[in-house]
Amino acid sequence: MLGDDTTTQRLRLLQAEFTQHLRRGPGDGRTATRTQSPAPLNLGVVDYITAATTEVMEHTRAVAPDAEPFAGPLPGLYEWSRQQTADLDAERQAAREALIYRQGLEHALEMGDTTVIRKHPCPGCGCWGLMWRPAVQRAVCPSRYCVDADGLSRTWELKTLAHHHVARQLGLKTSAT
Repeated sequence: MLGDDTTTQRLRLLQAEFTQHLRRGPGDGRTATRTQSPAPLNLGVVDYITAATTEVMEHTRAVAPDAEPFAGPLPGLYEWSRQQTADLDAERQAAREALIYRQGLEHALEMGDTTVIRKHPCPGCGCWGLMWRPAVQRAVCPSRYCVDADGLSRTWELKTLAHHHVARQLGLKTSAT
């Protein structure tokens, strides 16, 4: 859905819960003596959030160079981008929504929720139940008939799933009116 705040909620959860440093149990009792204490938060998640927010800000500035600077709290980033690019043509707004939706999928995957991928039909054959393959960072179609030229299951990047999702939502919106 265009304008929904699922991506914002996922970013807020990622920032609030998943930046906390993981506490591990005592293990087998044998550990190396630490010379430095660990970071108080998960630096990998902090780097991920920084990269995601930078991507949205750069995209917004590229399509709307006169956009006001983002000054709000982090979860307001997506609404800021929508406000700054509200006067663009429908194609550029759809590209913005695809970026936001793709980041929502990435946020969910970063938190370990792979079920968000299953909620999308295969862009090739239309069947449901895509599976996430973390090794290749792509969604895989489960249909044995949906194969590429080499006979391997077709795979899809998150940006392709996001593009098809936004296009379906826009199609539903225009056909409903």
